[in-house]
Parts: sequence; C-alpha cells; structure tokens
Amino acid sequence: MPVTPVRIYKTLFSRTFLSFVGPIFLGIALIVTGCGTTHPSTAIAISTASLPAGKVGVVYTASLAASGGTAPYTWSAASGALPAGLSLSATTGVISGTPTAAATNASIGLKVTDSASPAHTQTVILSLTIAAGTTAVAITTTSLPSGSVGAAYSATLAASGGTAPYSWSVTSGALPAGLALAAATGVISGSPTGAVSASPIAFTLSDSSTPAQTATATLNLTITAAISTAMSVTISPARAGLTITQPLTLSATTNDPAGVHWSISPSGGSFSAGTSASGAPVVLTAPSSAGVYTISATSVTDSTQLGSITIGVTDLPGVYTYHNDLNRDGANVQEYALTSATVTATSFGKLFSCPVDGAVYAQPLWVANLIVNGVQHNVVFVATEHNGLFAFDADTAPCVTLWQVSLIDAAHGAASGETPVPWNLVGIGRGNLVPEIGVTGTPVIDPTTNLLYVVSESVDSTQTVFTQRLHAINLTTGAEATGSPLAIAATYPGTGDGGSTTAFNAKQELLRAGLALVNGTVYATWSSNEDAAPYYGWVIGYTYNGTTLAQGPVLNVSPNTGYSGIWMSGSAPAADGLGNLYLLTGNGTFNATNTSAPNNDYGDSLLKLATGTSLTVAQYFTPSDQLADQQNDQDFGAGGAAILADLPAGSPINHLIVGGGKDGSLYVLNRDLLGGSGDSNAWQRIAFGTGIFSTGAYWNNNFYLRGINGPLASYELNTTTALFSAGPVSGSSYGFPGSSPSVSAMGTSNGIVWDINGHLYCTQNSQGCGPAVLHAFNAGNVATELWNSSTNAQDAAGNAIKFNVPTIANGKVYVGSRGNNTGGASNSTSTPGELDVYGLKPN
Repeated sequence: MPVTPVRIYKTLFSRTFLSFVGPIFLGIALIVTGCGTTHPSTAIAISTASLPAGKVGVVYTASLAASGGTAPYTWSAASGALPAGLSLSATTGVISGTPTAAATNASIGLKVTDSASPAHTQTVILSLTIAAGTTAVAITTTSLPSGSVGAAYSATLAASGGTAPYSWSVTSGALPAGLALAAATGVISGSPTGAVSASPIAFTLSDSSTPAQTATATLNLTITAAISTAMSVTISPARAGLTITQPLTLSATTNDPAGVHWSISPSGGSFSAGTSASGAPVVLTAPSSAGVYTISATSVTDSTQLGSITIGVTDLPGVYTYHNDLNRDGANVQEYALTSATVTATSFGKLFSCPVDGAVYAQPLWVANLIVNGVQHNVVFVATEHNGLFAFDADTAPCVTLWQVSLIDAAHGAASGETPVPWNLVGIGRGNLVPEIGVTGTPVIDPTTNLLYVVSESVDSTQTVFTQRLHAINLTTGAEATGSPLAIAATYPGTGDGGSTTAFNAKQELLRAGLALVNGTVYATWSSNEDAAPYYGWVIGYTYNGTTLAQGPVLNVSPNTGYSGIWMSGSAPAADGLGNLYLLTGNGTFNATNTSAPNNDYGDSLLKLATGTSLTVAQYFTPSDQLADQQNDQDFGAGGAAILADLPAGSPINHLIVGGGKDGSLYVLNRDLLGGSGDSNAWQRIAFGTGIFSTGAYWNNNFYLRGINGPLASYELNTTTALFSAGPVSGSSYGFPGSSPSVSAMGTSNGIVWDINGHLYCTQNSQGCGPAVLHAFNAGNVATELWNSSTNAQDAAGNAIKFNVPTIANGKVYVGSRGNNTGGASNSTSTPGELDVYGLKPN
C-alpha cells in the first residue's frame, strides 16, 4: 500500500517518537515558566507542641505558632471543640477567652493553612485542660459601722468567689488615724484618734488565682467625736398589733442629738423617714406579709445603743360571722400579736370603750383595712337590742365613731313611731331579754359585696303590730342597699296552726341564733320569745342580686306539732364545703321515724339540711333520751354545733361534728352519716357532766367547752382513732350559762383560749348584775390562766350579757356589754350599752 502523508504524520508522532522527544519539550517548558520567579519555600509546619492549662473563670490566652509555607496563615479547629468560653482567632492563631466549664485533656485538632496555590496545610492534635474554678471574686461588704474617738473599733471586710486566701489593701483614700487593715484577714481594727466624717476609702481585694482576680469597693467610714454621755433609746409605743399595710406612728426618745436610724427585721414595710430626732413622729407602714417583726431605733452617734419593740402583723381579712367561720370553731389562727408572753397584767388590758344605745347580745364583727370616708380603717361593727348599728374605728382610743344608724327609722324601712319591742310585750314574763328586743342574733358580713346582713325586730306605735326585717347594710355608710330591707314573712305546709299551712309570726318568733352566709344565700333561723306558744323552728334563705333582696327556700322543722326552736344559745348554723347546713333544735315532738304522716317534726335533734332551691332534712341525729329531754325541758338544742376540721386520710371517718345540750351529754357524730335516732348512731358520746348552753371551740386537734357551773374543759382528738380524750381543765367555774370559748393562735402555736364569765347578766333570772369578766387561758394547758379583767379595776367591762362571745382580731379582744344598765329601760342609765376593747398596752 502506498504511504500517505497522513500516515507519515502519525508515524512521526507515534509513542516511540514522543518518548524520545518528550523530555526535550519538558525542559524547554521548565526554562520558560521559571523565568523571573523564586524557588518554593520549605513545607509548612506547626511548631506549637502543647497548650497551657487554664481555669474556669480566669482569663486564658495561648498563641499557636507555625513555620514554612507561604504567609499569611489561616487557623481553624479541624476536630474536637474548644472548651466553653474560648475561641480561636483565624488570623492570629490566638486561643483566648474566659473558660466557663472545666475540661480534662480535651483533644482538639488544630489546622493551619498557608497562602500558597495550591495551599499547604498541617494539622496537629493538642490536648487542653481547664481546671474547675470559682465565681468571680467580689467584695460583699456594703457599709462600714461608725466608730468613735477613743473607742475600740473592729470591722471585717467580706468577699466571695475567687480562690482563697485573699489579700486586702487600701488603694485610694486612707484609714482614719489609729486604724489599720490586716491584709490577710480584711479586719480593720484599732482605736481611732481623730474624728472623720464619711471618709471614702477604696479597698482592693486580690485572690490566689493565676493570674490573680481583683475587686475594688469604695466604702465610707465615719468616726465621731468622743462620747461623753452614754446614749439611750426608748421607742413608743412599746408593743402593737397591725394589719398588713396598716400605718403606725412611732417615736424614739434619745439623748443622742443626732437622733436615731429606724429599721425593721425581717425586712418589710417602710418608714416615712429613715432618721428622726428625739420625740419626732415617724410613720411605719406595716409589711404586706404577716408575721412577727422587730422595730429598732439605733443611735446615730453610737450604733451599739438601740431600742427595739416587737409587733405582730396579721393578714386576717375579717371576722365576718359568728365564731369566726362556717365551721363555728371560734379559732383565729392569724393572730401574731397576742401570745402567752404578751397577755400579762403588765402588757395587756382594757384600752377603751365605745358607748352604744342598747345592750349588745350579738357578737361584734370586724373588718380589716376598710375605706370609710376616704380613709383606711380597721372597723368593728356592733348591733344592739335598741336596733342600733354602729361602725367604730377598731384601734383608736378614745373611741371614734365612723357612722351609726337606727334600723327602725324611715331610711331603713320602718314606719313612723316604731320602737324596739319592750320585753313585757312578748313571752311569758320571764324577762329573758330586758329591757327591749331589737337585734339579738349576730349579723353576717359578705366581704365580696361589702354588705352586712342583720335582722331587726320592732313594734309599731300602737304596740300591736310586730315586724321583723332583714337588712342589707352598706359597710362604709350604714345605708340600706337598693331593694332592702325585706319584711320577714313565710308559710310552710303543716297542721300546727290548725289548718294545712303554718305561718311565720313576727311576735312569737325570736331570731336568737346568728345568721349564716353560704354560697351567696343568707340563712336565718328562729326560736321563740320565752317559749311562748305558738312558735316553730323556722329556717329561711334570702338572696340579694344587687337590686332586690328576695326570700328563697323555707323550712319549718316542726310544722305539725310546733316548738323545736333553733336558738343554740346564740350560735349560728354551721356549714360544710358542699353547702349543707347543720343546726340543733330544742324541745319539741320527734316523729321522723313514723311510718306515716306526720313524720317531719324534728324536736331535740341535730339536722343536716341540704340547700339550694329548697331546704330539706338530708340527715339527722336524735339522742336516745329525746322524749325525756322534751318532757323535762332538757333541750338538746341548748348548745351550738361546731364542725371540726377534716381528719387525715386513713382515719376511721373523715368529718366530725360535735354538739350537746342541757342534759350534759356531748355527742361526737360522723357528719357524713349522722345515723338517725338513738345514741348507738353516735361516733362517740362524752358524759360532759354539766348542762351545755354554749358552742365549743376547736384548734390544733383540741376541743374546748365550758358548761354550767363547770371549769373550762379541753379534749384532745386522736386523729388515728377519731376519738376524743379528756385533757386539762381550768380551775375556775362559772355559773349559768357557762361560756362559748374562742381561740387565738399563730397557726398551730401560741394558742390562747378566751371566754367570758357573764353569769351576772342583770335580767330577772340572773344570779345578780355585774361586769362581764374576760379570761385568757393557755390553750396548751387550760389549767394555766394568763389574765382576766377582774384583777385590775381599770380593766372592768360593762355589765354582763348572757351567751356573750368575744371577738379576737389584730392584737385586740372586743366584748359587748350592757354598759352601766342594770336591766331597766335604756334611758334609765347613762350608758345603756357598751363595746369594751382590750389589747396590748401601748406603754
């Protein structure tokens, strides 16, 4: 085949040809590309072989180094991670920051990259340890005590954080002559030789870290001239009880011309001035948290000289109802001022009294921090048998009347000429209530609406038309609420009046028991005026919607046979958390066990009433001796009912209720299952031994009760067995009717049992006429009496009232009385009624 040009070309550039001439061309290329350049540098290498250790909280820095390659370099972490708080500079290779977490031999891949093209890199693995450290060092001393020339001085500077030991120094200013700073301890000591006024001194602290941490604080130090006379400080008042945020005016008497500094411990509240001159008033606004506080006034010149007092601050919002609450347990466990140490003859007594227009049978009620006429007051409300209603400042002596009204004037719904009911117009001549009948049952307060509900009783000018009214009264003014009052009238099916319906009779019925407010409904109950038939045990509910006061459900507990009054010696129906009412009835027929009608008459029984749109007897307990009680005037309902606190899980029963009457038996019942008729249904029957005309008090698993001519008895509840056992008793005995005790306490400590000996109550059946006597007993052992008002003449109360109950609130005890009236007409003496106020003596 002929050889073509193309083939010749391919042959020339065959593999053999190129292997011969290739090196020649490569040499030429190297010569051409190398013209005008330098030879390449050595390979890049990291010269850092290890990293220094660091410490948490201490500034850290370490520089990475490299050689060779082409600068500049770029640094990065190729693997692992730097400990928290540290970072690596990409341009400088510096690891820096303040470590926040410890690390032990943390393995970190560190990479350097040069600027050649292509770039050269090298990576090394280094370990880094960060030791556990402390928080930053800080000086915690914020002020230095003052000193005086010639007097030994010592103050210790304090610090936190860093690493001990510390070293102290003065870096600005100078210590006063005669004083020195110990570098190792931070103690400033010595005896100043010259006076200095608020000299600023900068103190610097260094710790033992590497590198060391430092902190500096500038503190003022004052050295006063030599004291030639010992300083003294006395605070007035010497003791007090306050509600939260209540103001108290204080003053300090001192011979220090510079005055005093004020302080409170624990911290809380505020002073109108931090420093005051001797005798100058300073107003303390009480703390917003309850507790016991110490108020101190410290001499400005000599800080070692101070006066101090202790005050109790309560967060009790009010005593709104009879015996404190719906349990009727009589316990105020938010009392911080009254203790066994403060209720003594030297520190406790009668503070003042407030005259009123009639005898005070109803328990006084109390409200904290109420705004009346634009000013904040603690207010005590008092209702009288003259149908008067009074609002007094609860703390101010002499007595300050905030407002007073008559519940039987035109503004309160009465017709012209109405008066309280003269005692001899009703009843059977016993004179149980003399000289008149107006407000007898304790009112109730609704704090959500600022309304006080109270029932008045009156007769017209002809003394033939009797009226009872339920009033809804504005707490701040005494005015009737819109749609109030409401005249009381009711009917209920029954044959007791000779037909098929019974009717409420305002003349025959007496509202002796207190009112109860349960789930927005006010419940009122009635008994009789001196057992004068016909009468019934009525229970009626009332509601108020802001514009209308309306009657609700009605129950007659003895509609066929009459009697069975609900009077409970002035107690009020109790209520549980489900809204069930509990009350006791007096003498009357019991026929609830009949198989046919009538079988809804409940004489001498404890009733549990279901409430709502109707009132029904849900359960009852009737003692085995009911018939004997009825026939011998031994009312089971002479005493009140008190619901006790729920028992802990695991107890045989969870809820108890206690009640008893004239026959001297005290019944402990399971209020979830009252059981019906017969003592065998009682959980426990206690032979109390004396007739009961009172409501017991319950506190800290102890039940307290005083019967006729008997001591104050205490019973301790075993929460495992749910049974009571007898405890200590007081050594004193009162005559008829005994008393209904109440308790003040600071939670489960500092319990005091208060009761009133009112057996000289000045009516026809009384053993005489004389002052009510207030007593205080140690609740842990009632055999120890702390105080009573008969010891000092200046503590005497007004003349006694039967069934009276004290009200304890904010370091004070309020007692209603008949003033200097001895049973005659209200205008027969200068003071027909009186509120007596006892409390901590200010000095």
